[in-house]
Amino acid sequence: MDQDEEHLLDDRNPTLSTAIERYIRTIIRLRLKAARERTLQERIADAITGFSGRMLFVYVHILWFTAWILVNSGRFGLRPFDPFPFGLLTMIVSLEAIFLATFVLISQNRMSQQAEHRADLDLHIDLLTEYELTRVLQMLDAIQDSMGIQNDQDSELVDLERETQPEEVLAEIERLQRRVLRPVRPAQRPKPPPASA
Repeated sequence: MDQDEEHLLDDRNPTLSTAIERYIRTIIRLRLKAARERTLQERIADAITGFSGRMLFVYVHILWFTAWILVNSGRFGLRPFDPFPFGLLTMIVSLEAIFLATFVLISQNRMSQQAEHRADLDLHIDLLTEYELTRVLQMLDAIQDSMGIQNDQDSELVDLERETQPEEVLAEIERLQRRVLRPVRPAQRPKPPPASA
């Protein structure tokens, strides 16, 4: 990180706690690091994607298409180099669309990798927080017992003191999703008895 970036991050906000400021600065440092570590190709793809996602890109194309059509319409005494139905323009725009789609996909792939890293970090922190809270509840329960305080045997509290197993949570989510998404078969109706003659 260069000195200008470091100087911006050293400016303190008295309304925020030190921990929150530290977390904000850490996130910004990680984003700046990721931006600096992009390859040349990724920087080019991001620049093209960034430009093509702005209204200026639309305005440039409106001007370009209008000028192209006017020049090739035979007006203004100019000899058309791409007469109607503008085959050359169609080919150029098709090639542009192919390249733009590729640049967008390159940028999206890089962003999805970053999002996956952030999701992994979130999961790790969430699991650590869950473990720490479970341990705190267990310690509070032990302190109550050692001090002779009557412990309410609330079933919800007992459930909260059990350690969460992520594998079991995922398995239950999948089980319930399969159950909900399974096609519902209409109830089998009993066949009416045959009419007696």
